[in-house]
Order: sequence, then structure tokens, then C-alpha cells
Amino acid sequence: MDVPVPKRNPFWHSLSFKLILIGLLILVMLIPGAMIRELIREREQTRMDVIAEIGSKWGSGQTLKGPVLSIPYYTYIEQDEKTYREIRFAHFLPEDLIIDVRIDPEIRYRGIYKSVVYRSVLKFKGNFIPPETGKLKIEDENVLFKDAFIQVGIPDMRGIQENLSIKWNQETLEVEPGIPSSDIATSGFYARVPLAEAGGYDFRFDIVLNGSAYLYFVPVGKITKVRMESGWGHPKFDGAFLPDEREISPQGFTASWKVLHLNRNFPQSWKGDAYYMEDSAFGVNLILPLDQYQKTMRSAKYAIMFIALTFMIFFFVEVLNKKRIHPIQYLLVGLSISIYYVLLLSLGEQIGFNLAYLVSSLAVVGLITAYAGSIFRNSKLTLILGICLVILYAFLFSLIQLKDYALLMGSLGLFVAMALIMYASRNVNWYDATSLSDKDRQIGF
Repeated sequence: MDVPVPKRNPFWHSLSFKLILIGLLILVMLIPGAMIRELIREREQTRMDVIAEIGSKWGSGQTLKGPVLSIPYYTYIEQDEKTYREIRFAHFLPEDLIIDVRIDPEIRYRGIYKSVVYRSVLKFKGNFIPPETGKLKIEDENVLFKDAFIQVGIPDMRGIQENLSIKWNQETLEVEPGIPSSDIATSGFYARVPLAEAGGYDFRFDIVLNGSAYLYFVPVGKITKVRMESGWGHPKFDGAFLPDEREISPQGFTASWKVLHLNRNFPQSWKGDAYYMEDSAFGVNLILPLDQYQKTMRSAKYAIMFIALTFMIFFFVEVLNKKRIHPIQYLLVGLSISIYYVLLLSLGEQIGFNLAYLVSSLAVVGLITAYAGSIFRNSKLTLILGICLVILYAFLFSLIQLKDYALLMGSLGLFVAMALIMYASRNVNWYDATSLSDKDRQIGF
């Protein structure tokens, strides 16, 4: 009597084929993920364009260089057996420089976008010692002392709000826009100064200056002291030097710097454009407390992991509970997770990131759970899926908030997820589980 041979199911009904198909679907979901990240970058660039537009009308970020005492001198160049005379400039920096700064911030809007601008009052005072041109190997007869001037570099002159004058010893000097020499700065103002035979030169002047985003200073003094105060509660101190003292509260901040000439990479005097001074600039950025685009981008980077984990939950429901799920249903779930990030981006621009995250998460978790309920037709399985999704989105939110420990928390979370998958599949005989319709397995959650 012939023994009947067990009928084998086609390969496309096997677990292996389903796993391959799920893997392909995960790869396909990389396409909307990339499109979402590009959309986030476009919206962020639009915001940056709005900030630049506001700054172009109010005043852009400012980095002040000066005051610097500049003295023209003659130099002689031999070329083609002829001698040519040119005018060049020697530059001298102050001995002491004290700057008191008051920054009054303001938020300006363009549609849904906003930018931080400020109006600042800057009080400069200090002194120069008599310039020693001999140390720069310039002969006295070639020095044009009568044409000496003091200059201050300001990148965006549109930010100046009131007329300027410089107190030079006992004299009040007229200020002119532009700078005769481009060795130090290409934009700013200057004033002709009288130089005496001996003695020092005290100076004092005030600037009312508009700007946006940041305010920096180049430490041109042999000793530079800057004291800054503002009503903005979210400063970011940046540049070559951090403040020696600072106090920050929701009502504002105060900060003070003291920089020596030994701390920077240029001397107290030189000729021409021998040194680049901006590398030593320091100051403050007035940042918005929440950058929702950065947080949304960080969330979107985890999209493929969320899709893969959600697909794995659905797959194990198939394996362990005999619930057949069509690839189209997997695809719809993956697209729902992708739409979550679009919701997060659009809502975040209107109501802020945290509230947008809560609303978007509840909407997507509710949608997927309700859809899974119609597939599983099992309240226990549906409840387990909903709890897993809530845990996943709560975990993602903690990763975004703890950016210094995101890698640690992420690696621990993935380890726990892998442990749970291994535990759930511990009793599955993968050699025997060749078909999703095999009735010999009766394993459930």
C-alpha cells in the first residue's frame, strides 16, 4: 500500500517568502522616508531665508572689530629699474578696552516663521599708548602722522541707529562712514585723530546698533573686558572664548569676559593685512528655545527602525496566532507611520514640537491600532499592539529630549527589543514552520 506523501505548500506561501517580502517592503519605505527628510530640510531652509530677509532689513549678525589706530606711511618699491612710492598702513591696538553691552531682544514674524532681532547699546572706552612705528621698521620721515585715523569694523552698517562721535582725549571727533584701508575691515566707520609727540590717548564712544541672531567682538585690547546683559533667557555663548562669569535665568542673562593679548593669535601692532582677526571673535547667539526642525529631523531618522519593529510585531502575530496579513496591509501600516512625520512637521510649525508630537503620536497609534483590530479580530492582540506602539513612541520622545545620551538609550532600547523578539520566538520550530497554514502549531501570546 502506498504511503501518501505530505503535500508541500508553494514557496510563496512559506514563512521564508513572507520574510523576504517584508524585507522588500521595508526597503521600499526608505523612499518616503527620504522624501520626508528632504521636506524637513526644505522647510528649514525656508525659515532660514525668512531670517535672512528680516536681518537684511533690520540688521544682520554683527561682529565688531576695533577700535584700531591706523597710520599711513610711504613705502618704496623698485620695479623695472624705477622706484615707485606707495601708501600703506600700520595698525596699532589699544592697551585697555572696556565694552559695556546692553541687548534688548525682539521676536519678528513672517507668516508662521519667527526670528530673533535685537537693539543693542554699546559703550566703548579705553586708551592707546603713543604708536612706536620704529618697532615696525618704518622710518619717521615716511610716516604720515597727520593722516592717522581710528577705525571700527561693523559688518552691517544698516544697523547703526544714531549719530556717532568719538571722544579723543579732550576733543570730539567727527565720524565718517567707510574705512580708508581694508586691511582690518571692509565695512565700518572711522575718524581722523590728532597724534601728539608724547602721552597716551583716551577714547570713549557709544554705538546704538541693530542686529539679528548674534553679536560678537574681536578682542583688540591688550586687555579686553566685555560685560553683557540682556533680557533674553536663551543665550548661547560661542566663539573663541567663553565668559568668565555668567548668570542665566528665564528673565535674561549677564556675562563677562576678560581676554589678554596673549590669548589671541595677533600682536599689538603690525603692517598691512598680515593677520586675520576674526578667529578670535567671541560673543553670544540669541537662540530660539525650541528648534522643532532639528527635533523633527532627528525623529525622522528613526522612521525605518519604527517601521521594521512594527512589521515584526505584525509578522509574529501571523506566526504565533495564525492571522494571515496581506502585504498590502503591511504597506498601509508603513505609509501610516510615514505620514506621522508629515503630521509632526506641519503641526510643529503651528503649535510647537512637544504638543505636535503628542497629537501626531496619538493619531497614528490610534489609526494603526484600529486598523489592526479589524485584521486581528482579537481584542487581546490589538491591545498588545497598541501598548507596544505607545512604548515605541514614548521611547522615541525620550531619545529626542536626551540628545547627550541618545546613543546610549538607543542602543539599550534596541537590545531590549531584540531580547523581546528572541523571547517571543523561542518556541517556534522554524524548520517545521514552512507554511503559514500549518495546523500543527498552536502557539499564542
